[in-house]
Amino acid sequence: MASKQMLVAVVAAAALAFLPGLAVGTEHMVGDDKGWTLNFNYTAWADTKQFVVGDTLVFKYNSGAHNVVEVGGPDFLSCTQPANAVVWATGEDRVTLDKAGRKWFFCAVGQHCKNGMKLKITILESAAPSNPAGKLQARFGEAAVVVTALAAAVLMF
Repeated sequence: MASKQMLVAVVAAAALAFLPGLAVGTEHMVGDDKGWTLNFNYTAWADTKQFVVGDTLVFKYNSGAHNVVEVGGPDFLSCTQPANAVVWATGEDRVTLDKAGRKWFFCAVGQHCKNGMKLKITILESAAPSNPAGKLQARFGEAAVVVTALAAAVLMF
């Protein structure tokens, strides 16, 4: 019996040692089920999220009807698209958040930006301690299931 317990402990410790390598960023569907569209409060949406380096923003919209432009803070406030701005227009644009700080996005089609189709976010270096359980569950949930299954399988033998 003691040897089974020791084996379970060894398997669990080995699995936990590899968990950091399994961590992947969270995928944030901008606007949730509404997507990237007019008549949506992206400020309120962003306030309910925590953005961390390694996460991905996904902008889903009808291609041709909208686009996504990444700008700096002053251009965001004035809804101005500078010549060197990064512009996406595929209808399902993925933006990986590769460093901590602020990012600003808007739709440059017509008056969409001036009508509120804009998003500003703050990206953290790592998950804030105020929500460690939720973030860890999101990042390691599948790996924890694997560890549990391995431990259960070992106990059966």
